Amino acid sequence: MPWVWLHPPPPQKRASQGQVSRQLLMVLFPCREGLPRPPPLLAQPNLPFGYPVHGVEVMPLHTIPIPGLRFEGPDTPIYEVTLTASLGTLNTLADVPDNVVKGRGQKQLNILTSSRELLNFILQHVTYTSTEYHLHRVDVGESVLGWQNAEGPHKHHHCPRPRLSSSCPERKLRDLVTIATKTFLRPHKLMTMLRSVREYYPDLTVIVADDSKEPLKITDSHVEYYTMPFGKGWFAGRNLAISQVTTKYVLWVDDDFIFNSKTRIEALVDVLEKTELDVVGGSVIENTFQFKLLLEQGKNGDCLHQQPGFFRPVDGFPDCVVTSGVVNFFLAHTERLQRVGFDPRLQRVAHS
Repeated sequence: MPWVWLHPPPPQKRASQGQVSRQLLMVLFPCREGLPRPPPLLAQPNLPFGYPVHGVEVMPLHTIPIPGLRFEGPDTPIYEVTLTASLGTLNTLADVPDNVVKGRGQKQLNILTSSRELLNFILQHVTYTSTEYHLHRVDVGESVLGWQNAEGPHKHHHCPRPRLSSSCPERKLRDLVTIATKTFLRPHKLMTMLRSVREYYPDLTVIVADDSKEPLKITDSHVEYYTMPFGKGWFAGRNLAISQVTTKYVLWVDDDFIFNSKTRIEALVDVLEKTELDVVGGSVIENTFQFKLLLEQGKNGDCLHQQPGFFRPVDGFPDCVVTSGVVNFFLAHTERLQRVGFDPRLQRVAHS
């Protein structure tokens, strides 16, 4: 009886925890950016053209197929269609003779054929190439068949690029969160706040922006202390502080806040990690400072109305609600906060 050696199959290469975490971040990124965009809105062929009316996007100097081009009109001996563009050129991937398609790579593409099937085949493979570097411009393409014409927009813009934080699953809170604050002429309040932070979060980095007359001597190795011209202002200091944050999240606190056993930064992180929100606020002395902002547009200007309350609960977090304003104890996506910033003209009032 012969012996048969059975070799075990080679082990499957398992993704590391870091790779799995990074894959999760890549899944969450498009959700936060509203991606993927809704599919293009196509007008059904009742003009007798079918064509895109919304949602066609192209990056500058790139080529895309134009979806939805289709002819469903009456039969004629000869079909002659003219397509035009202004910020780009047109072509077709269909391999047809030059006497059928003229103007390849030009701003005007002419199609001449006696076959309805061939016409639709060519239209289904028409491409648009952006030839000018424009951002947020719209090229309105035109399709003409005899006296019938239709127009469809092509939007030029760059796709958002993901900026992913560290994907290590063993990352600690200090790798995710930096505390930031602004102080002015009350060093005793600041030092009390720092001591309370150290009692509950001994290794979190704290960034301090100070526009007092005299700089302080702070020996805490986890405190980054930045001085400013005297009286520069609250929001100028906020901009300075958040500009130095390199972690994924920044926790903003006032310099007179005191951390206690109920302070749970981890709970705020959990909300931002699992939702599309940019900012999540806490409570200070049981005050969450919730309000709604409603915009009323008018001929002579717009009016912003402030109302107490919230819009809706946050899915998955029954104790959280969506609102327009939070108290000065909030956790935010650093990149989003840096992108918006604070108005440095607001110098002395900064309570929301």
